[in-house]
Amino acid sequence: MKDQLKEMGQRLAELREINNVTAKELADKLKMTEEEYVAYENGEKDFSFSFMFNVASIFGVDVFNLLSGNSPKLSDCAVVRKGQEFFIKKEGAYDYKHLAYTFKNKKAEPFFVVSMPGEEDFDLHSHEGQEFNFVLSGKMLFKIGDISYELDKGDSVYFNSGLPHGIKVLGDKPVKFLAVVMK
Repeated sequence: MKDQLKEMGQRLAELREINNVTAKELADKLKMTEEEYVAYENGEKDFSFSFMFNVASIFGVDVFNLLSGNSPKLSDCAVVRKGQEFFIKKEGAYDYKHLAYTFKNKKAEPFFVVSMPGEEDFDLHSHEGQEFNFVLSGKMLFKIGDISYELDKGDSVYFNSGLPHGIKVLGDKPVKFLAVVMK
C-alpha cells in the first residue's frame, strides 16, 4: 500500500508541475492546507476517492490516470472480467475495485467497494457530480450533510456528491456496495 501511495503521489506532483500549478494553488482549489496536499504528494496520506476525483477534474484527466499511471483506451465497450478489476487497497475504511477502468471519456466511475467495521467516526468527503450506491451485503449508516440513513442489503441511495458524505459500517461484518460516481 505504501508503494501505491508513493506512486500516486509522484503522479500528482508530475501532473501539477506539467500544468505549472504550485502546491499552494492546488491545495487552495481543493480547499485544504498546503501541508495536507503535500502529504498526498509525498505518499504520507491515504487518499480518498473524492480527493482523486477532484484533482482529476481540475486537470481534465481520467481518475484512472492518477490511480494507475495508465490511460483508458476503449471507447465503445469495456468488459472487465471477474478478478481483473483494477484494485485499490486503502488503509482503513475502503477497498475499491474499478469496474470500467479501460473505458475512456467515462461519464460515470463504477466501483465495487468493501468497507470494514471499526471506523468510529464518519470520514466525510465531497466531489462534484452525483453518486449512486447500492448495498449488496452488510449494513451501513450513510451520512450526507446533517442527515443519516441506515441502509441494509438491497437498499440504495442517489445523492448530490457535492455535499459532504460518508459511511460507517454497522455491526461486525463488512459492507459491500456498488458505487457509481457521475461527473
